[in-house]
Amino acid sequence: MNPMAFMPEHAPLAVLTFLGTIGLLGLAAVVFLFAALLKRKWIALGTAAVALLIAVAYALVLVGVSLTSHQLVLAPGERKYFCEIDCHIAYSVAGVEEAHTLGDESHPASATGRFVIIHLKTWFDSDTISPHRGNGPLAPGTRRVVLVDDRGREFAPSANGQAALVQMRGATPPLTQPLPPGESYVTDFVFDAPADARNLRLFVADDFPLDHFLIGHELSPLHPRIYLALARPVENHTTELRGGNLSLHAAD
Repeated sequence: MNPMAFMPEHAPLAVLTFLGTIGLLGLAAVVFLFAALLKRKWIALGTAAVALLIAVAYALVLVGVSLTSHQLVLAPGERKYFCEIDCHIAYSVAGVEEAHTLGDESHPASATGRFVIIHLKTWFDSDTISPHRGNGPLAPGTRRVVLVDDRGREFAPSANGQAALVQMRGATPPLTQPLPPGESYVTDFVFDAPADARNLRLFVADDFPLDHFLIGHELSPLHPRIYLALARPVENHTTELRGGNLSLHAAD
């Protein structure tokens, strides 16, 4: 099993191909407009045909790469890198807890199923930068984080559970907090998973609309996803998580 995965793979090529396609379509639009204004019918029709051919070719490659890709589930501690052009920021599951109740005894938050608390590690890999870059911090992009079960159901973080955990332990850094090279932080996410949810895994994804059109990106049409498997959860005997800390089953 690979200890890491990159999303999208071959990011520079995917971005340049997308930008090149947009540039060609933009040029075709300009030529078509001038041809139409000058009443050059055949030039306009030829330009429209070329533009359509370019768009269809890109769409075929986009879907073709998706259909030949495979779903990947990374083990706890293995890293999922997000690539804009360079692949600096990586995410991994650092630990998992479960409880049926969170918070103070006076104002407990109860799960409809069970609370799954995931400790997600964000790391700026210093091996991905030039030695001349310096130690300036990098702000990670906005991410979408959901819990997924074996039936494909997605569960967003629980607002009640999150608030109860913050009240108990304090807030953890947001995923957008800047990081200097080589540094990391852990962000806690609380999900209220139904009792019948099985084989849970975490999906961390970009939250940028254009990613749906990048060749090889997991958000592109029909492309399989890269998931983070969960470590075996730790649950106390009373299934209540109060002010004390539980020991975690943490990944290396």
